Amino acid sequence: MSRKIRVGIDVGGTNTKAVAIDNETYEIVGVGIIPTTHDHELGVSQGVIDSFKKCLTENNISPDEVTFIAHSTTQATNALVEGDVAKVGVIAVSDGGIVGFLSKIQAKIKDIDLDEEGKRKITTAFRYINKKNFNEKNISDAIDSLISEGCGVIAASKTFGVDDIEEELLIKKIGKEKNIEVCAASEISKLYGLTRRTRTAVINGSILPRMIQTANSTESAVKAAGIKAPLMIMRGDGGVMDIEEMRNRPVLTMLSGPAASTVGALMYLKVSNGIFFEVGGTTTDIGVIKNGRPMIDYAVVGGQRTMVNSMDVHTVGVAGGSMIRANNGKIIKVGPRSCHIANLEYVVFNKPDLFDGAKIKQISPIKNDPEDYIVITANNGKDYALTTTCAANALGIIEEGDYSFGYVESAKKCFNLLGEFLNMSGKDAAQAVLDDAANTTNEVIYELMDKYKVEKSQTTIVGGGGGAKVLLPNASRKMDVKYKLADKAEIISSIGVALAMVRDVVERVIPQPTNDDIRLLRNEATDQVIKSGATAESVEIQIEIDQQTSKVRAIATGSTEIATQELSKHISDDEAKELVIDSFSDTKGEIKLEAKNDYFRVYTKEVNGKSELRAIDNKGFIKLQRADAKALKTSSASIRSLADKIWENLSVFKSDIKLNPDLYLCIGAKIADFEGLTSLEQLNMLIDSELSVRDTNEEVILIGAKNDL
Repeated sequence: MSRKIRVGIDVGGTNTKAVAIDNETYEIVGVGIIPTTHDHELGVSQGVIDSFKKCLTENNISPDEVTFIAHSTTQATNALVEGDVAKVGVIAVSDGGIVGFLSKIQAKIKDIDLDEEGKRKITTAFRYINKKNFNEKNISDAIDSLISEGCGVIAASKTFGVDDIEEELLIKKIGKEKNIEVCAASEISKLYGLTRRTRTAVINGSILPRMIQTANSTESAVKAAGIKAPLMIMRGDGGVMDIEEMRNRPVLTMLSGPAASTVGALMYLKVSNGIFFEVGGTTTDIGVIKNGRPMIDYAVVGGQRTMVNSMDVHTVGVAGGSMIRANNGKIIKVGPRSCHIANLEYVVFNKPDLFDGAKIKQISPIKNDPEDYIVITANNGKDYALTTTCAANALGIIEEGDYSFGYVESAKKCFNLLGEFLNMSGKDAAQAVLDDAANTTNEVIYELMDKYKVEKSQTTIVGGGGGAKVLLPNASRKMDVKYKLADKAEIISSIGVALAMVRDVVERVIPQPTNDDIRLLRNEATDQVIKSGATAESVEIQIEIDQQTSKVRAIATGSTEIATQELSKHISDDEAKELVIDSFSDTKGEIKLEAKNDYFRVYTKEVNGKSELRAIDNKGFIKLQRADAKALKTSSASIRSLADKIWENLSVFKSDIKLNPDLYLCIGAKIADFEGLTSLEQLNMLIDSELSVRDTNEEVILIGAKNDL
């Protein structure tokens, strides 16, 4: 029988890596790695093409076997970083009077600076059409005048367009007739906020021509290779969408590279609560996974928040290739300059005899850099970079067979030179380098843990990327938290792309949502994710209500084919218990099986007088971790009355404040998250939404957790 193969391709700053995974066993059956093609006429898309061809041909994979192919892309981010963007003409539409006056101000987007100096920017032009004068001739005239000003794309934005998008779509239709791309702002986001929605459309439009060119060349190459599966593109929020949707909304692909590594940690490594820490050569990406879900925020461009959901991944300028600034008896700073950017080789990857008689030298790697970066001038007259990877090798942290292992003697020789320069031992100099790097990464980790209320006792730092072992052990030691290195760390991003689900999000501002509002939102999200490439049978919907902002969000996920496979075989009770025991920082004490159904086991353990809880699914994935929590099994028909009791029993009263509990529902193969609700009515409404597509006799598990100030 023919295999079904999933191919994931991640475009990194240094290498483009394609990974082929068997859809049934999730075994990695092929890898193809090539240098990222920054300078090719097709840009990095050529690397996508070459890497997947190499992956298939070198591993005897037939194009007919490929049922899923997706890639992350740096194109959107690079276009914005490099200023390779089109001029965008904005056509605003609204009623007249005071509404029109305010709309002209709010929709007139100024040029968007893409760097601090203002040298790279998205330039804009503006036209306004009063709804009284809204007709095809005036639209046509507005488009023609914007084209004459050099606009390569149009952004159509109507005041309250999220309620009625008709005018935006007409501008889009007429633009197509004139062979100019038009972005309808209300197709990109359904949120109110004219300025942010229009700005998001402008950013989307600015990268559209470059993204369409890339999409066309990549899609043609995939088809030419005989692959019949539709080409999917990674989104910044960790899902994928088909290439046609990418042509409409390329802005959603921003930060898809960091998202890929987090999805790899989530799906392949089964991380439920942790900090994912991907170490490249130049930068380290740090993100949060909480209760089996990556944390999402709005992407920021030019210092302004957009309406684009993306994983909240922070990038820091310290990694495996980071160079060292040192002077006056101390390490000044590690990074942000890397030897990759400075075009220097690592000391540790060159033979020790090169460094007999070597000398310390201080340089400015790139114009305007400080002049205290350390390099080693070898006996061949060439300069070599002393890096964090060299420090980890010198200290014996990197072992033979590790991805970052090099010539230990070279590293030791050169750190002894640095030690002499700083009046300390070579070992102390190497340790000081890794300590400074840890200070940089840990500052971001603490910030994210605080932002998302991640408890230190329940956190594991998971390292991915080729330089993971260089930075991770020292960072976790300084924080006093557990860590683990990702299996297949150097290709975890590509694995994440291969395993990603089709995803889409519909958000609306609804101050007092009703059952009908929720039902319509579910239907809209379902339609959208199917449009993005998911099969109708595979779609799952998660509803979230943010009481502070009155936002209701429907998150839809699905797969590209009906016959999706489990990520692994089902685990036994004993295996589940061992995984749960391992998740507790203190492994002493009794673990109790609190509830079990066809999909989940829920265990509790007394810790400091409170019941800590873990919910683990049949695949061995701990999907929920909470302190001060309880779980009860019931049927779908009885869930409402039980939810009412748990809501009241777990509420906490302090002075004049009532802290409502967080509730979770293990229903089918997912956990519906009801965190942060302010009323029992909201809870029951969301429970009804989940039960509407379920059998009344289905066994479900309700989990409740107390909150504290």
